[in-house]
Amino acid sequence: MLNKGGLRSVILSVMIFWLVAFILLPHMLILIASFLENDDSNFFKFVFTLENYSRIFSSTYLHIFYNSFLIAGIVTFLCLMLGYPCAYMLSCSTPFKKNMLVLLLIIPFWTSTLVRTYSLMILLRTKGVINELLLWIGVIDAPLELLYNWAAIILGLVYSLLPFMVLPLYSVLEKLEKKYIEAAQDLGANRFNLFFKIIIPLSMPGIVAGCMLVFLPALGMFYVPDLLGGAKDILLGNLIRNQFFVARNWPFGAALSILFTVVIALMLIVHFKTAKQSDRQVEI
Repeated sequence: MLNKGGLRSVILSVMIFWLVAFILLPHMLILIASFLENDDSNFFKFVFTLENYSRIFSSTYLHIFYNSFLIAGIVTFLCLMLGYPCAYMLSCSTPFKKNMLVLLLIIPFWTSTLVRTYSLMILLRTKGVINELLLWIGVIDAPLELLYNWAAIILGLVYSLLPFMVLPLYSVLEKLEKKYIEAAQDLGANRFNLFFKIIIPLSMPGIVAGCMLVFLPALGMFYVPDLLGGAKDILLGNLIRNQFFVARNWPFGAALSILFTVVIALMLIVHFKTAKQSDRQVEI
């Protein structure tokens, strides 16, 4: 039988193999493909080029990037505005209420996001539940166009990604040291100063983590814009998917994927720096 040291070595070896085989190696292949030329018959040919990256900065694709980042930013902001009060109320609830509310929060994860997106389509379509209800009570005379626009895309993304904002915030707020709040109250801090100068700075790691967990999927979640937006506006996730499966331009799709990976890396750096600054403030 293996001793503790041998077992630890086996587990570490399996983890390293997994990371190399399924994370590092695929990323390296994508990186290599992004510098190759496109070939209609073989997907790519082994000719070095920078055209894929220079093509990214054309006006057409810059417009797509602008729309993608704008929608992802709006979705992140709305999730933060909705999620912070929810997480704060969760952290202040009794243990029984916490367990029940957290359960209600994670229940949507038991159903596929795709299925939940289709359920939103049933609610928002011209003859859907919302329009039929508004017509029945006499609020409107004709059905509203609730689908196939930016508002529907934003609603679908917020609906799908809101739990990813609430859970990191709840995790940080629940562990918040009450002595800092009590000390601020003893020193005469009002509710406004208490919230913005004590609670917000101490919960900043949760805010950054939640924003990262919402912003990145909002950039890459291609089926929500396809279904709720009617594929009228191509976003970054749709563009990458189309390059691999529709246009069959794997090198350009690989270059876009590398760009997306760089964005993820930059946000991770911001997250780690924010967490370190927060720890230093607590120690001080």
